[in-house]
Amino acid sequence: MNAGDHPAGYAGIIEFLQDTLPFSELDKPSLTRIARHCLVDFYPAGTRLLRRGISEVDGLYLIQKGAIRLFHEDEGTLVDIRTDGASLGALSLFNGEKSALDAETVEDTFVIKIPRDKFFEAAHHNPIIARFYLKSFADTYLSKAFEEIRCKTPVLVEDTGMHLFSHPVGSLVAREPLSIPFGLTIQAMAKEMIRHNTGSLLIREPSGEICGIVTDMDLRKAMALGLDLQAPAETIMSTPVESIDASAVCFDALLSMMAKNIHHLAVKTNDQLVGVISSHDIMLLQGRSPLSVFREIASQTTIEGLYPLHASIPPVVRTLVQQGAKAGNITRMISILNDQIISRVVELMLKDLGPPPVKFCLLLMGSEGRREQTFATDQDNALVMENCQVDFLERAAETYFSAFTERLIEHLIKCGFPRCPGEIMASNPQWRGTLETWKTRVTTWVSTPEPERVLASSVFFDFRGMVGHKELARNLRQHVTQICTGQDLFLRYLAADCLKSRPPLTFFKGFIVEKDGQHKNTLDIKTRGMLPFMDFARVMALYYGIRETNTLGRLDQLHQEGHISRDLYHEAREAFEFLLHVRLVHQLEQMEQGVSPDNRIDPGLLSALEKRTLREAFGVTTALHGVLREVFRLNLG
Repeated sequence: MNAGDHPAGYAGIIEFLQDTLPFSELDKPSLTRIARHCLVDFYPAGTRLLRRGISEVDGLYLIQKGAIRLFHEDEGTLVDIRTDGASLGALSLFNGEKSALDAETVEDTFVIKIPRDKFFEAAHHNPIIARFYLKSFADTYLSKAFEEIRCKTPVLVEDTGMHLFSHPVGSLVAREPLSIPFGLTIQAMAKEMIRHNTGSLLIREPSGEICGIVTDMDLRKAMALGLDLQAPAETIMSTPVESIDASAVCFDALLSMMAKNIHHLAVKTNDQLVGVISSHDIMLLQGRSPLSVFREIASQTTIEGLYPLHASIPPVVRTLVQQGAKAGNITRMISILNDQIISRVVELMLKDLGPPPVKFCLLLMGSEGRREQTFATDQDNALVMENCQVDFLERAAETYFSAFTERLIEHLIKCGFPRCPGEIMASNPQWRGTLETWKTRVTTWVSTPEPERVLASSVFFDFRGMVGHKELARNLRQHVTQICTGQDLFLRYLAADCLKSRPPLTFFKGFIVEKDGQHKNTLDIKTRGMLPFMDFARVMALYYGIRETNTLGRLDQLHQEGHISRDLYHEAREAFEFLLHVRLVHQLEQMEQGVSPDNRIDPGLLSALEKRTLREAFGVTTALHGVLREVFRLNLG
């Protein structure tokens, strides 16, 4: 029937289009012109709409209510189920080809169809229509959905004008780089700093090449240590000079400074040095910045002084979300701040207890190891010691670290890091040992995979060295990489375990939520949504010898090395980042309401766009599972 004959008339069609991307971006007159030419049809369940390679697609199909399955009849494979608000036929219209898929209604369905010529007319006058249908999922749903989520997030910190995410690093460069010649004394360098009113000077070799940087902090250290001020300035310089591209946003510079614990960065354009920026320059952008929290943590002289500082992180995160930061960057920042707290606790404990009998390294695992921490993260840590040549030294080390880790865990609890309910912590002797002990454990896990060992390895294999002698962690990572090479049985076991994590969607793409009890109408976005991405990235990284532990970083390397397709990479990366974003904002809202943060979201509280994007993100899991089946030859239903 024509739109005018529809029970709701043009108004009903317009109302539907206003809630359906990309038409929701158009003004009312444009929607009215489109609505006049729409056809409204009802198709009973089981109606074949399109036949692959046979049907001419004569318009854009918009599902007003119902469900349509897309499939390959010859191959017997289901491609997709599309429901309310979804569309089909756009790519065939643009390509001028016959339908690439079979399409059939799976329940009684109302469809609004825009005829081919009217669709192209609308796309001509409204380029956003063409852009929407020609771009990938990552470029369409996600940016709009991110914006909706950001708009719902309360802003508790006033906007001070300049944003970390909208200003390039080059905008902070106030003057050309200042340098002094190689061989100038420390005293002469100090005079140059005063003369130019600067906190840093670059040191250049006779060839003109920059070989290092000296800052006011280096100068203060030299004076405190009583160094000879007539010594060459290069004796206290830092080298090589860390740099960043002028086009990078200020948040990237902030993360670089925090991760490397430095306060100055050289700025380059086309590999040419154009200036130097400092942490102070970035702090001027905002009052309460991540860097100010970082510095406050570093300045504490007692462990008790660190206890309340974890609470300083959420207000900073709220501002970052509101300013448009991606979830991956925010969780990296949270991890850096958490690392700083843990590192400072360990430093102060060692100062109190005295040096340990042997070298050690504290390992962070789970979300801490992946640098994906939000606000509902408990402790997952372990400890590796250097091998002891004599028994009494090993006994002394075990006595020391048994007491050390017990106190460490208690301090971290008071700092805001909950105890792991599964006791996966360094205070548990099973998660502590010498390097040789750890290598033996890993070899046992890999050579004889059992359910408990697979679970332990899944947590452990995300480890990274946090504080102490990190060479021990690197040595252990090398062993993990080597021992997993060629271990097809173990890796197939891990991959098969990944397939157990299915997206929380019904056949018709409805959300699977708890039916009753405390968590009624909610789903766990971490275990049901994000876990398949984390598991996929982990097992693929182990298979291909990739040492990165961050999920997005693993996906980056898998794509760069050609192990996954470009399309799958972009969809998986954007879908995971969206899920992480939803989780982060959900926890922020809970904390704002005085509720302990968790991972349980209620899809019913999301907007139509957020629901649709969430379905698409969950749906990427199917593609990931397909890759695992192919790579690890898993013929599981």
